[in-house]
Amino acid sequence: QVQLVESGGGLVQAGGSLRLSCAASGSIPRFNVMGWFRQAPGKQRELVADITKGGSTNYVDSVKGRFTISRDNAKNTVYLQMNSLKPEDTALYSCNFYSAEYDVWGQGTQVTVSS
Repeated sequence: QVQLVESGGGLVQAGGSLRLSCAASGSIPRFNVMGWFRQAPGKQRELVADITKGGSTNYVDSVKGRFTISRDNAKNTVYLQMNSLKPEDTALYSCNFYSAEYDVWGQGTQVTVSS
């Protein structure tokens, strides 16, 4: 099994920055994708960004140029650097680990951006 531990998040003013981290542990399959999803109140969960073990990335259009996803494969950790945050980025951010064997979710970390 795979376990995820998230950190980061919090309250920040518009224009500020936050960094989220998510560390995976356990039986880590060789091929996997790690990413961040978010869900705001009253809205559907959406993919924010994901990254393969080889470093290929994918972003939702609304965060392109502001957010950067990266990973440290030696630590099985994925990071989401969020810059120029906007109030509409306010949501519960959840880490996801996906492979042929597993589809695991973190507990989520709240990001609140004040105007």
